[in-house]
Amino acid sequence: MALIVQKYGGTSVADPDRIRAVADNVAITKKRGNDVVVVVSAMGKATDNLIALANSVSTTQSGREMDMLLTTGERQTAALLTMALADRGVDAVSYTGSQVGIITDTAHRKAKIVEVKGDRVRVAIADGKVAVIAGFQGVSTDQEITTMGRGASDLTASALAQAMDADACEIYTDVTGVFSADPRIVPQARKLTKVNFDEMLEMAGAGSKVLAMRSVEFARNHDVPLHVRSAFTWEQGTIVSNEEPSVEDPIISGVVTDMTEAKVTVLGVPDRPGVSAALFEPLADANVNVDMIVQNTSTDGTTDISFTMPKADMAQSESIVQAIANEIGATEVTHDDGIAKISLVGAGMKSSPGIAAKMFRVLADENVNIQMISTSTIRVSIIIPSSDMERAAIALHTAFGLDSGADYSAPLPERK
Repeated sequence: MALIVQKYGGTSVADPDRIRAVADNVAITKKRGNDVVVVVSAMGKATDNLIALANSVSTTQSGREMDMLLTTGERQTAALLTMALADRGVDAVSYTGSQVGIITDTAHRKAKIVEVKGDRVRVAIADGKVAVIAGFQGVSTDQEITTMGRGASDLTASALAQAMDADACEIYTDVTGVFSADPRIVPQARKLTKVNFDEMLEMAGAGSKVLAMRSVEFARNHDVPLHVRSAFTWEQGTIVSNEEPSVEDPIISGVVTDMTEAKVTVLGVPDRPGVSAALFEPLADANVNVDMIVQNTSTDGTTDISFTMPKADMAQSESIVQAIANEIGATEVTHDDGIAKISLVGAGMKSSPGIAAKMFRVLADENVNIQMISTSTIRVSIIIPSSDMERAAIALHTAFGLDSGADYSAPLPERK
């Protein structure tokens, strides 16, 4: 008898019909002789709606109270799914993250897991029940309710699979697996049968929304293979594991696109020690995640520094950057939210020179201007005008031999 952890995302449980369909999936898995632990996200846009509700009543939103509010979305789904399972003759019980002993540190809204006890889950499984667990939440070492950040239901599933020594951890989403590109942007994107954890980490960091980055990092560190698959079909998805790519695998695994970032440029920065620290330390203290950074060569004692950050952090960061610019004597601060990031990711890049050069030639032939460049051993990322993103992504996908030969035809989730 296998123990299977299944995680269902927000679109998979977005309405009563989909919750009933998930209950059918879980019931079938259970009736095949498996023990099942289910982790659920909030329904559809429930978390966004709760944030909007908070904004409508107050501008004073402590991390503690926001965590108390936001955890209700997943708890609602867990209770509803448990009721739907009862209709199918499946004995199930719902739990919050704190009830199953997901212990975190004390950082509200982005807590990190310290320990997973899982005792009540083990008791439920021993009693033949399905354990349905509210994702993305836990209880801190100070005994406060915490959340672990958007997308952290994946992390809950990975952590429970590791703690329970599960035989499989299945991440159910609205697509049939991990693709070589977003099919909504690149119609001939193809599903990947397997992806190495390092590649998946780079994809997640570059903007792929299929798996949350922290869940991939946890799964890699604890060697918990993930099976990414659709909640609406039984077809095989994508296995994400520590297995190293073989020599037959493509050099490039994916073309990742991201339109959620904005670019900030600080002009006329005095070129002296400590200036970069003065600029980026306050942003770090404000929990602003800076991505790509480019500093020009100094001319006449000054330089320009450009960096990217999430558009969602721009309002918070604008006053911080301007204050720092005034303090260090920079001449001007500019913002540009009309950018897109495109990344090539592939473990084969380690031993294949010329990938960046080929990427730049393809974009030159498409008359696409590159504004910023960042690289790692298995990734090349660039910033380009957002108006060029779709054309550039399609051209790169074709140039690196990733096209499937036919347009993707399954229903796709709405682009955000």
